[in-house]
Amino acid sequence: MSDAVKDVTDATFEAEVVKSALPVLVDLWAPWCGPCRMVGPVIDQIAEANAGKLKAYKLNVDENPATASKLGVSAIPTVVLFKGGKEVTSLRMIGAQDRQAYQQAVDDLLEG
Repeated sequence: MSDAVKDVTDATFEAEVVKSALPVLVDLWAPWCGPCRMVGPVIDQIAEANAGKLKAYKLNVDENPATASKLGVSAIPTVVLFKGGKEVTSLRMIGAQDRQAYQQAVDDLLEG
């Protein structure tokens, strides 16, 4: 995992994501999920390319089921984007996407 992407947990989600001054990308994943392992390096690249403009976190849904449940995540990988403490629901991405799709969502988040 890149230094640009940090782990977030049920205990730290509120402080790190909801109260963040910067927009936030959260990658919800699990270690046993093959597509999640493919998405991880792409999220690392997106986070590095947008450092200083965006915070990026990974949330292991097996270890942090409360947050996954609260967000209504039923399939992984799911990437959720937050701005001003609220999810931008129109930008939620379920399933593995290519780098361009993730970057476009981040661009939309930062411009919106």
